[in-house]
Amino acid sequence: MKRALRIRPTERAQTRAWVRNWQKIGPVLEAWRHESLRGANAAAAIQAFALAYKSARLHLAPRKTSGLVEQQRWFRLGRK
Repeated sequence: MKRALRIRPTERAQTRAWVRNWQKIGPVLEAWRHESLRGANAAAAIQAFALAYKSARLHLAPRKTSGLVEQQRWFRLGRK
């Protein structure tokens, strides 16, 4: 049978304080995020990303592999 995890009173108090803080600040941060998105200039963002993409294409050599083969090798090693 598993032993129950015992939490010290100070840790419990800290956790409760953390939850209370997030309950207060969470809605404020969510409202701020919505306002930021509402005021975002999508056309400017797309143009900036397009320029960054073009720059990367010009300055970085294409990869020889997607990494999938290497990932599968690691998975295979993990099963052993």
